[in-house]
Amino acid sequence: MVSEVLNQRLLNKMTKQGLLKEADYETLVSEKDKSEESFQELILKHRFLSETQLISFLSNEFKCPSINPNDFTPDEEVIQLIPAVFAYKHHVLPIARSNNTLTVAMENPGNLVLVDDIKAITNLKIQPTVALSKVITKALERYYSKSGVPMEEPTSEESIQELVRIVQEKKEQDVENDTMSLLKQAQETPVIKIANLLLLDAIKRKSSDLFIEPWETNIRVRCRVDGLLEEIPAPPKTFGSALVSRFKVMSQLDIAERRIPQDGRFKIKVQDREVDIRVSILPTSFGEKVCLRILDKKTQSHDLEKLGFSHTEAEQIKMYSTKPHGMILVTGPTGSGKTTTLYSVLAYLDGPDKNITTVEDPVEYEVNGINQVNVREPIGLTFPAALRSILRQDPDIILIGEIRDLTTMDIAIKAALTGHLVLSTLHTNDTTGSITRMLNMGIEPFLITSSVLMISAQRLVRKLCPNCKTGFKADQELIARLNLDPKKPNTFYRPAGCSKCRSTGYKGRSVISEILAMSPEIKSLVMKRTSGEVIKQAARRNGMNTLRESGIEKALAGDTSLDEIFRVTAGDQELEVE
Repeated sequence: MVSEVLNQRLLNKMTKQGLLKEADYETLVSEKDKSEESFQELILKHRFLSETQLISFLSNEFKCPSINPNDFTPDEEVIQLIPAVFAYKHHVLPIARSNNTLTVAMENPGNLVLVDDIKAITNLKIQPTVALSKVITKALERYYSKSGVPMEEPTSEESIQELVRIVQEKKEQDVENDTMSLLKQAQETPVIKIANLLLLDAIKRKSSDLFIEPWETNIRVRCRVDGLLEEIPAPPKTFGSALVSRFKVMSQLDIAERRIPQDGRFKIKVQDREVDIRVSILPTSFGEKVCLRILDKKTQSHDLEKLGFSHTEAEQIKMYSTKPHGMILVTGPTGSGKTTTLYSVLAYLDGPDKNITTVEDPVEYEVNGINQVNVREPIGLTFPAALRSILRQDPDIILIGEIRDLTTMDIAIKAALTGHLVLSTLHTNDTTGSITRMLNMGIEPFLITSSVLMISAQRLVRKLCPNCKTGFKADQELIARLNLDPKKPNTFYRPAGCSKCRSTGYKGRSVISEILAMSPEIKSLVMKRTSGEVIKQAARRNGMNTLRESGIEKALAGDTSLDEIFRVTAGDQELEVE
C-alpha cells in the first residue's frame, strides 16, 4: 500500500523540504502501521498539509499535471476502458481520451509498472495525472457503481430552483458565449444536476421525448407523454447555453458549432437500467433547441402482442414475415411506432441461422446479433449506397429505416425479388395510400404485386388507466352510428383521473392497425392502377379492419376511449361522439 500511495522516499523528501516536521514524520510512520488509511489520508487528517500543498508537491515530484476528477464527467466508453476491479484495486480513474491517448488520474504516477499495465489493458498511450486519494475514491464509487454515463439523481430536497440559486450565489448567472466558458459551465455540478433532473423527470413520466426550447426571455421545457406534450418546470434563460453545451458534451458533439444542426446519442443508467438518449440540436432564432429522444429499454417491448396487436393481427404479421422473400411495409406518421413494430418482427425472426442487416438514419435500437448500419449522408453513406453494399453481404433479412425516394424503393424491390425479406417504413396515412405513393414514385404495378407481401398502417392510442376508468353503455344512436351489433353489451369506458395516472385518465399506449394483404383481387386492382379507395373497399370485403374499426374494438375491450380513437383516426372515417 505504501508504494501505491506515498512511499517512504516521498515522506523523506517532504521532511527535507520542510513540509513535514520530524515529529509529523514519526506520527505518520507510527499510525500507518496501525491504520488502513493511506499516507495521503493521514497527512490531511492531521492537517500537516493542506490539500493544495499536498497536490502541488505531488505534481512537482512526479512532473505531471494535477487533476480533480470532480471537474470532469467521463464518457461511458472512457470509463469502460479500465475494468472496475482493476480501477478499485490500483486506485486509478480514466478521465478522457483524445485520439490514442488516455488521461488517467492516479495517486502515484511514479509507479511506472502500473502505467505500463494500464497501457497494456487499454492498448493506448497513457497520460498520467496526479489526484488526491479521497477524491479518486469518491469518483470510483460514483462512476463504477453504474456503468455508462453517470447519472447522479438529485436528492428529494433538490429542485431546479434550488440548483439555480446555488449557481446564482456564485454569481455565474451571466452565461458568456465563448467556447471555453460554455465548456466550463457544462461541467459545473449545478448545471450537471439540472440536466440530470430534467432527464430523470422525463424518464419518470415515461416520456418519449424531452424538448428544451429557447425563447426571447425564457426557456420552455416540455416532454411528450403518451403522445401528448406536457410542460415541466424550466430553468432561467441564462442557463440555456450551458444546458445545451452539457448535452453536447454528453453526446460528443462540437460545443463550438452553433450555426448548423447536430445529431448524437449517449447512454445513461437510471436505477440499474440502461436508457438510450438520441440528441438533436437545432439552431433557432433565440438559440439552440434540444430534442432528446428517450429510448427506455425497460418500457420498450419487442413482442408484437405486447405492443397491442390483437392475436389475429400478430399471427398475420408473423405469417408474412416467415416468407423467404418479399417486402413488408409499415406506414404511419412520425411517432406512430413503425420502427418498434419492425424490430419486433426482427426479434421474432432472429436466430443463428439468419443474416440480418439494418440501414437506418439513425439506428434507433442497438440489438446484439443484428448488423446495423447508420446512414451518414455527408460522407456519402446514403440509403442507396448502404443497400448496394449490404446486398453483396448475402443477407437473409434487410430492414430499411425509411424509404424516401425512388432510388431506395427500386433497390428495395429488387432485393425483395431476388431472395431477400425486406422490411421498411413509408410515411403515408393508410395502407392503400402506400400503393398510391409507390405508383406516384414511378414503380411499375407488376413490381409492386410481385414484391409486396403485406402493408400495415398503424397509430398509437393512449390506454385508459385501469385504476380509474369508468364504463358506460352505448345508446342506440351511438350503436347505429358506429354500426355495432345492438344485441351485444356495447360497453365503452371514459377516463376519470387518479394519482396513478397523474389525473390524466390515461397510462401507456397501445397500437391500432389495419393490415392489407396482397390477395389476388388486390393485385388485380393494383395492376389496373385502381384508386386507393376502391382497393380499400375490396380489402374490407376480404376482412380487413380499418384503423377506425381496429380502434373501436380496443375501445369495446376497455383498453382506450372513443374520444381517443376519434382523435387519432380523424381522417379515417367521419364519426363524431357528442
